[in-house]
Amino acid sequence: MNEKIYYSAEDIANMLGVSMGKSYKILREMNKELSEKGFLTIAGKIPVEYFREKWYGGAKEVGA
Repeated sequence: MNEKIYYSAEDIANMLGVSMGKSYKILREMNKELSEKGFLTIAGKIPVEYFREKWYGGAKEVGA
C-alpha cells in the first residue's frame, strides 16, 4: 500500500523536467479543472489517476 495516490509539485517537476514554478502552475490548472467538475482538491497535490489521464506520454514515473 505504498503506492502514491497523489503527486506533489516536486513529483511533477521531476517527472516532466520542469521548474517547481511550472509544476505548481500545472497543478493549479488541473485542480481548477477538477474543482469545476465538482471534485474536492488539495492545494499542491493532484490525484495520480487524473494526472495520468490528462498528461499524454512523456512523463517518466516517480518511485513510490
